[in-house]
Amino acid sequence: MGWLRRLLLVLIARPLARVFTGADVLGRERLPLKGPAIVAANHASHVDTLLLLTMFPSRTLHLVRPVAAADYFLKDPVVSWFSRNIIGIVPIARDRAGAGEDVLAPAREALERGAIIIIFPEGTRGSGEALTRLKTGVAKLAASFPAAPVTPVWLQGAGRVLPKGDRLPVPLNCTVLVGEAMAWSGDRMAFMDELRDRLQALSDAAPPQRWA
Repeated sequence: MGWLRRLLLVLIARPLARVFTGADVLGRERLPLKGPAIVAANHASHVDTLLLLTMFPSRTLHLVRPVAAADYFLKDPVVSWFSRNIIGIVPIARDRAGAGEDVLAPAREALERGAIIIIFPEGTRGSGEALTRLKTGVAKLAASFPAAPVTPVWLQGAGRVLPKGDRLPVPLNCTVLVGEAMAWSGDRMAFMDELRDRLQALSDAAPPQRWA
């Protein structure tokens, strides 16, 4: 199944991402190429995951695993199969967080196997381009794997391509800004503050979009 995932991502998803986003990638050389590693990005659209997957070299795609909500992506059998086998999601049961269950266990297992996981610290898609409140799950993962680099990524414009609530994407220009990797600091709140500052700095550095 790994060969099919790589084939579809390279031959179909990558060209589609280029058509619909025309993405300019700044700092691509900062992306991790081996795991365990964490990529932490803002989240405004379902296009975000596709865009991030297509940024990585094809030889590393077998390692890249987006963290995604199980209640959304596994509720339909067809979407579930595609999400697991083609997108390669790590499903998180966020609705069980209040029951004392370790909802991050699948992400920890993926990191243990040497994956590069993509996580959206906002937890859900925002309704605009502004960064919303970050959840601490990324800090918990970083604490469990202190040697794993955490690379902040800002996606500018993806929310305009496919806004929350819409079903059909609109071809518009996007910019992806990849920041310098962070290391686990040993303090959860300090780590989250630094991650937020770095994401905001990438947002502030984003060039004006061509559709603006």
